This record gives sequence, structure tokens and C-alpha cells, in this order.
Amino acid sequence: MATAVVEGSNRILREAVKRSLFRGQLACCWKCPQGAKRYLLTKDILRLHEFQQQKMTLGYQLYGKKDTYFNTIEEKLTTNKLILKDELKMLLHLCQTKTDVEVAKKVIYRYHAENKNVAFGEFKFGPVFMRLCYQLDLEEPALELIKDQVLHGFFSDSTSFNILMDLLFVKGHYECALDVLLEMKRQGVKFNTETYLLAIATCYKLNSSESCKICTTLLEDMQFKGDLMSRRVCYFAVAFALKQNDVRKAHSFFSSIMNTESRICANLKVLLQAKSRDTEGLVQTLERASDSASDFVKRPEFCMEVLTTAREKLEGNPALRVYFEKILAKLQASGQVISLTLDDLLCQTPTTKRRYTHLLKQRQTSQRTFKPLHSALLAE
Repeated sequence: MATAVVEGSNRILREAVKRSLFRGQLACCWKCPQGAKRYLLTKDILRLHEFQQQKMTLGYQLYGKKDTYFNTIEEKLTTNKLILKDELKMLLHLCQTKTDVEVAKKVIYRYHAENKNVAFGEFKFGPVFMRLCYQLDLEEPALELIKDQVLHGFFSDSTSFNILMDLLFVKGHYECALDVLLEMKRQGVKFNTETYLLAIATCYKLNSSESCKICTTLLEDMQFKGDLMSRRVCYFAVAFALKQNDVRKAHSFFSSIMNTESRICANLKVLLQAKSRDTEGLVQTLERASDSASDFVKRPEFCMEVLTTAREKLEGNPALRVYFEKILAKLQASGQVISLTLDDLLCQTPTTKRRYTHLLKQRQTSQRTFKPLHSALLAE
């Protein structure tokens, strides 16, 4: 019974994504307007900085020898010599141009053909290649390789797909991002929290009846598997339901958010009250926020876009509208009205929480000599 439900869910997802991709839309238009860049994955998942540092280290070690190394690798391709793991790893970190990536693609095909049956836990090249494409803004070769059945198993991890989906999201290629999701399902790669976030955020951006069906299927899939919806997934689910004028569903998603103290939640609550025509509750929410203004308390901030929507819902109530304007003026005076849109807030990358506990630990070795420190007085 459970297997039948899962298969039914997979079939619905496949059909919904296909309809979204081919129903009069450009499946992958590389020339579509990008607009403002939006990032969803956090830095500790993308790890672009770490990747760049490794590239710089290798570039320094092989300064002036890059062309020689590439020629050696291409000669190996021509003479059918074995490509070693460390050779491919170094090659990917030495790539600087689209031409370099074309060489890397050939090496990847050769390496995969020679190592299809690698041992479990072997180094995964998929995320490295995707980080390279992300850094060089090369979404086309990334999409080409991840969909090529010849390379089936090379991109066996969810991170590879997530990084590519994030890149496509940044570029505004939302249909292509859904195509990657479908490919992920085809290849049997397990969805994780980041996958659901990227997929539902993409559906939100497309804002169509088809993407709404996909979003519903994904959320049901999460519920069936027993996966908890992350707070960011809930945010997008609420915002998307409001875009679709499904207030009941939006309320349901909002009620599942455990901690509603965030700036996004404050704006979603006002928007929910406005869409529900709970004008009195709306004004009370804003009044409490204006009264909370203090130098010692974090003050709720509201998007002008959201407040404009709320104002429109008060057109039929002049008395309440006048009171609303007084509260709005008070919020503006205390700096609680921001120019960012709700979309801006949703698509902002959350900052990774930095942990400083390691600073409290006494250093055991010298940073200069790398020898053990015998006394705290000798610490540098």
C-alpha cells in the first residue's frame, strides 16, 4: 500500500513538472531576463569560498604550468591512458574558462567510464564540478552533464542537484530548475531539506496553476515521508498560497511555523490578515508593533509593499483607515517601514551562525612553532 502511494506521488510529480515545462513555455531560455539575483542555499552548503581557496592554492603551486598540465591530460585522452582521481580533482580546480571546462567534460566522461563501479564512500566529483560551473556562470554545461544518462551515477548526491538548482534559480531559469528536480527523481537521488526549499521556492516564483500542483505534491510527499517542513519552506508555502488567493491553505501553513518572531513572519501575518479581511486584527497587529519601539527590544519591520496591500483593504472603512495612517506614520518615524519587498526577504540567504565556542578553548599548540604549549603564559 505504501509503495503504491509513493509511486502515485512520483507519477503526479513527473506529470506536473512536464506540463509546467512544455505547456507553451520556453523549457530552458538562457536569454530570459535575470532581474535581481536571489540566493537560497547558505554559504556552508555552496562552499564556493572554500572551493576558490583550493583553486588559488593549486594555482600557486602550479604557477606557469597550467597549460603543460592540460596538455598532459589531453594527451592521456588521446592515447587512452588511465585518468587518476587526483588528476581529475586537480584539473577541476585549475579550470578558469569555458574552454577549460570543455576539456574537463571530456575527462569526466573518460573517468566515469573507467570508474563506474567505484567503492562506497569514494570521493564525489559532482559537487566540485557544480561549484566550478556556479563560479564561472556556466549553467548550460552543468545541466547538460547532469541529464546525460551516460554519466548516470556520477552525480549521485543531492548536493550536486541542489547547487545546480540554486544556480538556475539565481539566473531566473525556473523551468530549468524544475527540470533538474525531475531529473533528480528519475535518477533516484533522495530529496533533502534544501531540495524541497529550492523546489517550492521555484514554484512560488513561477506562480502558475501547474507549479501550484507541483508544490502541493511536494508538500504531501514531505508529510508522507515524515519530513518536517523547515521554517523557510513554510514561508514560501504561505507566500505562494497567498499569491494563489488560497487564504485557508496559507493559514494552515502559517500555523505550522513554530517560531513567528522573524521579520518575514511579521509581514506574512499582516498580509494574511489583509487577505482574510481581518481589518481590526490587522490594525491591532500594527499598533502593537508600533508600541514595541524601543532601543532595547528588536522592533518588527514591515515592507512598504505589504502595508500598501493592507491599506487597500481598508478602503471601505474610513475611520479605521485614518487610524491606520496614524500608526503607519508612527512606524515610519521609528524606522520600522522598509523598502524591501516580501519577495526580497524570502529570497535572502540567511547568514550562517558563527560559532565562537572554539575561542574559549585554551590553545594546546603554538601557532608559530606548532609545538605543545606547556603554560598558558606562553600562549601567543
